[in-house]
Parts: sequence; structure tokens; C-alpha cells
Amino acid sequence: MPDYISALDLFTIGIGPSSSHTVGPMRAALLFAEAVNAEGKLTQTHRVSVKLFGSLGATGPGHGTTNAIVAGLNGQTPETCNPDDVLVSWDKAINTSSIAILNHKISFEEKDFSFQPLIRLPKHSNGLRFSALDENQEALVEQTYYSVGGGFVEADHPISKPTRGEVPYPFISADQLLEICLKENKTIAEIAFANEIALHGEEQLVSKLEAIWNAMKLCIEEGLKTKGVLPGYLAVDRRAADMAEQLSVVQDPSEVSNEWLQAYAIAVNEQNASGRRVVTAPTNGAAGIIPAVAYWAMKFKGVDSSVIARDYLLTAAAIGSLYKRNASISGAEAGCQGEVGSACSMAAAGLAAVLGGSVPQIENAAEIAMEHNLGLTCDPVGGFVQMPCIERNAIASGTAVSAVRLSLLGDGSHKISLDTVIETMRQTGLDMSSKYKETSLGGLAVNVVEC
Repeated sequence: MPDYISALDLFTIGIGPSSSHTVGPMRAALLFAEAVNAEGKLTQTHRVSVKLFGSLGATGPGHGTTNAIVAGLNGQTPETCNPDDVLVSWDKAINTSSIAILNHKISFEEKDFSFQPLIRLPKHSNGLRFSALDENQEALVEQTYYSVGGGFVEADHPISKPTRGEVPYPFISADQLLEICLKENKTIAEIAFANEIALHGEEQLVSKLEAIWNAMKLCIEEGLKTKGVLPGYLAVDRRAADMAEQLSVVQDPSEVSNEWLQAYAIAVNEQNASGRRVVTAPTNGAAGIIPAVAYWAMKFKGVDSSVIARDYLLTAAAIGSLYKRNASISGAEAGCQGEVGSACSMAAAGLAAVLGGSVPQIENAAEIAMEHNLGLTCDPVGGFVQMPCIERNAIASGTAVSAVRLSLLGDGSHKISLDTVIETMRQTGLDMSSKYKETSLGGLAVNVVEC
């Protein structure tokens, strides 16, 4: 059985604007820099050639890929980097005609990066190929990586990973998860908690879950008070702060709870589009949904923050692992149904759990949420995660809440299973034209006048 997909894999603290196009490439660049160093070729390297294929080649600059790669080569990580430094990495490299691989400074020209949007490598649409070149332009080390969604990175030559221990309750389908819960008389969160402790230990797990939830809260709160214009030539105005100002004067906040929910999601995705600190959940393009629904539950449903940091996140992650394992959370592979759809389903499951839903009701909420995201295309205007991505997170947050309301009005029995919907999403992604999968070659991306 493949390795258990942990909550700490699906929820990682990083930067915007994209898990596939920013976080993944930064990790890939660091992996390559470390490989060059490990092979003793660092001091012989005079230049690095980078080729971006498929979706990365089509929308990389708009998604911050070039900045991320330069920063990654220099040893920075999404978790610990200074977002302000990353945002100027590419311009700094051009202005100084140099970059650094770890601590080794080398020459740089803009032509060292080439974009190949029409070439899709066999393993995945998000391909990156690095070559370390000596003074005669001969290759010293070469490696091809794939940013497969949610910040996950794979390689042509296997990347060594620490071996994980066994978990007490392995599952690869929703049906198996439900059977385990019934047999053990445990909730999904309790099953996930036991599995995570086996992998990470309780102290580390609790600490990291709290850090993830705190980062989500901070992202919302910073976004709600930040005004201005988002990066890029589209000149999209930030709206969350103005929304918050209008909603704050309403005497009874409960009357506008749905509007607050949308403001929370927009706040996160505006922070993401600005390249700020966000939590990949399970991707950056859909980063607003899970935090917004959780924050709404805390503010308007009285759910304790500690319950969100544990039961909400663990339930959401258990459902998210099924999408990652059995379909895709990559917009370049499945369209936006793989990003926003998965996040919506995860948020619905988490909310149903903390509102007291039974295990069948939680599974039903997750199923309803994805069912009404099937076929959702990924067509970012100009290659930026701004239009329609930001509003799409706000609408999907409302869909997650609606799915929970429907599920809690029933007893959890339903005709269409979560496993069926996940498989349908996978098949739909395979059938979807590549122009609707993060390449900005179809849909709104070509029909909206860029001005």
C-alpha cells in the first residue's frame, strides 16, 4: 500500500501565489541545488539552465515560478523564506546578472530560463528540467522534476524520502474509512489522529496543527485589513478590506454571516495572489476555502479554536488524502475541480465533523460538495491566480456550508458515494481539454479582455 498521506503533507505553511507553480518549483530547485552539491559539482558549475514545460511554461511568470526557482536554487524553502525577498528574486538576478546555487555565485542571463508551453512531459504537465553547466557549457548534473499539485514534487530519478512507520488504521477509500470508523467506534478525526501520532508523535503533531491553524487565521486577519492592487498588469483591486469595513457596521453580524464567510476566503486568496504567507490547503489556488469555513465556524457557530486545529483539520485532511491518492489535487491535471472542488469537499467534511455530524453525514457532506464542483475548469486570466480564482474560493466556501446543511438534515444515507464522486472527478479530469487545465489557453482566460 502507498505511504499514508498525512495532514502535515496536505497542509503546509508556504507562500503564494501557487502551490504547483511557486511552492513546488521552489522545492524542486532546492532539491536540484542539493543534488549538485551532493555530487561535488557545485564549484564547477558556471551556469544553470532551466526549462519549464506544459502548464509551467504557459503561466509560470504570472504564478511566480521564476522568482520561486531563483530563491530555491539559493537554498530558500517555502516554509521559512521571506516572501518579500522571493518577490524580487527574478528582477535581482536580471539586474545583477547572477544567481546563487546555495552559497555558490554563478552567472545568469534571462535566456537561461526557457518556456516550453506546448511540450507536455509524459509524467505530468508541470515539468521542470534543470542542468548544471560547466565553463564549456557541458552538463555536469541534470534532473527533471514534476510539480504534481499541492506543493508535492516528484522526479525522473527517485527522490530519497525518509521511510515512514506503519499506521494503525490504513485506508485508501472512503468506504474503507467508514468501515474502520464503524468497527472501532471512532470518528474520522480520531482515526486520523491515531494514524498521525504513529507517524509524527503526539507533541509534534499537535504543535504543527496549531501552527497551521494559527497561520490560516493570521492570513485571514492580515487580508481583511490590507488594501491596494494585486500584482501584475491586470491591476485587480483588493476587496476584502473594503468588504470587512462595510460588514463591520452591521448591528447584528449574524445577518451577514454568509458575506463574512466570503470575505474570509477572499482575504486569504488576495494574500496568496500577492505572494504572501499562506497555508497550502490542499493547494494555493484553493487556499481560502478551508480557512474561511473554519474561521466562520469559530466566529458564528462557536466552535472552539482548539477543536478546529484538531478535529476540523484532521477530518478535512483524511478526505483530502482520498483525492490526492485516487484522483488529483492538481489544476494542471484535473482542472479547478481538483483544487477548488477538493478543498470544498474537505472543508465540508471538517465543518460537518465539528458541528456534530455522524461519520455517514460527514461523508455525505464531502460528497455533496464535490458533486457540485465536477467539471470546474482552471482558466486563470493572464496566468494570474486572481480572476476567477479569488471569487471562486468565496463561492466554494458557501457551497461547503450548504453541503453541510443538507447533510445534517439527513441521516447520512445517500445514493452517490464519495468514492464514486472522486472517481468521476478523476475521469472528468482525464477527459477535460488541456486548454482548461491551468494553461490559460481557454475559457475566461481567452474571453476576458486583459486591460
